[in-house]
Order: sequence, then structure tokens, then C-alpha cells
Amino acid sequence: MSATESLPVASGRRLYLQLGITLVVLAAAGAVLAAHRATLDSGTERLAAADGEWLVLACLAAVATWVSAAVAQQGAVVERLPRGRLVAAQFAAGAANHLLPAGAGATLVNLRFLRRCGLSTRRSATALAVKAAVGGVVRCVLGVALLVAAPGTVGLSVRIPHVLVLLPAVAGAVGLAVAISRRLRRAVGRAFADVREVHRSRARACALWGGSVAFALLHAGVVVAVVHAIGLGLPTSRVVMAYLVASGAAALLPTPGGLGSLDTVLALALTAAGAPGPDAVSTVLGYRLLTGWLPLAPGLLVLALLVRRKAL
Repeated sequence: MSATESLPVASGRRLYLQLGITLVVLAAAGAVLAAHRATLDSGTERLAAADGEWLVLACLAAVATWVSAAVAQQGAVVERLPRGRLVAAQFAAGAANHLLPAGAGATLVNLRFLRRCGLSTRRSATALAVKAAVGGVVRCVLGVALLVAAPGTVGLSVRIPHVLVLLPAVAGAVGLAVAISRRLRRAVGRAFADVREVHRSRARACALWGGSVAFALLHAGVVVAVVHAIGLGLPTSRVVMAYLVASGAAALLPTPGGLGSLDTVLALALTAAGAPGPDAVSTVLGYRLLTGWLPLAPGLLVLALLVRRKAL
């Protein structure tokens, strides 16, 4: 079998593995929900009686996440992208992301969109990788900043020396991997060339980093607004930290849109932050409703429209 023939086989195996992990995570989440059915029912009732004004604010924050994602994506490329179609593509990507595991839906939509805008496959993939990497860095920096500014945010104290020891170790491991693999070294070199090109423009760099920061904070803002809507008296810093921890953990499990993984970890994080079980469930349900379930059908319609107009 040639190298080109082995690629579809490897991709197929990886997809089957992701689907298998998805089914396991969803089954585990279903078992947890079944074991806590009374808590789920109580949380649903609590959400139904939530403050409408706070829910409207949460809805506005959810809508703004698609705009911030579009800003970050524009910042990751040198070429000027059509604004309207870019925002529509992010909306459609969010819907597609709830159908395929490990963010594959959003990746495919954005990859096709960038290629339709004239970028090569390599540069499109690099732009998506840069955006994803910046998003991960932003979440880590925001989490560390919260811990340093408020050590009691999650009921734990942070020790700066541990962080200072860990960062060089991680950097050394990455450096060793780059030194060993020639192919990886070439890929990283091309990626850094694109990153340098993007950061030559202050406007593009601000769009990339600013959009990524806004995306993370707006998602956390949805959770904060839902917490206020149900009258849960948790400090905002703890709620934001709970979201950052949950989103980081969900990224490690390849479920569609973080379904099951994000929900479970966010509920546990909110409970650890001091929320009663029903209130934590209400918060997760409200967050999911505004960021995933309600936009799903309209997002799929926008996706179909973009495909029909050959924008994807």
C-alpha cells in the first residue's frame, strides 16, 4: 500500500476512534443524568423561572461570540475576508460543530470557507491552527491571571514557583520534539512564518488576540448571566474560572460541541465553586440552550445556504 493510499485508512481509523470515545463519553454523561434525575428536574424548573432580563443579556453575549470568532479568524490571515460571509461561516461552524466530534465540524466549515476565499489548503489549515493555538493560550493566561489576582477563586491557593518550574519543562519537551522530527520542524517553521506575517500588522494581531480574548470572555459571560438569572449568588471570578476549567477539560475529549464532557465538567466546577446541584444543572442547561440548542437549526440552515451559494 502506498503512502497516499494509507492516508484515508489512517483518517478513517482516527474518525472511528473519535466516534468511539464520543459514544463512551455520551453514555457516561447519560448514566450520570439518569442517576441524578431528581436534580435534573429541579434544575429545569429553576431555569424556567429565571429572570428574563438576565437571559436576554446572556443571549446577546452568545450572539457576540460568533462576531468575536469572526474577528479572530480575520486576524489569523493576511487576506481581507468578506465580513458578512465570515460571520455567517462562524455561525454555521458552531452548528456543524455539534454534529461531528472533536471540533471537526467547525474545522471543516472554516477550512472550506478560507479555501473559497482564495487561500491554499496549507495556509487555510495554518490559519485555523494559529487561531486554535491562540485560543488555548488565551484560556490558560486568563485562568492563571484569575488565580494570581484572586488565589481563593476556586478555593485553592496557587503557588507561582510550580508554574515557573512547569513552563520550562513544557518548553523543553516541545523543543526536543522539534529537534527530533525534521517534518515537524518544517511544519512549525511554515507556521511561524505565517504567524510572523500576521503579527507584522498591529491591526491583524489585535484582531487575532482581541477576538480570542473576547470569545472566551463572552462564553464565560453567558454562564455568568445565567447564574444571575437563576439568582445564584456566586462571585463572578469563580464562575469565569469554572468555565475556563470546563472548556479546557472538554477540549481533551472529542465529543460534538463538548456535549457531555463540557456539561459534566462545568456542572462539577460550579458545584466545587459553591453552587447547589440543581443550580449548577440549571446554569449548564441555560448555557447549552443559548449557545448550542437554539442556534442549531438556524445554523444548519445558514450552512446549507452558504453551500448553495458556493461560499463553502
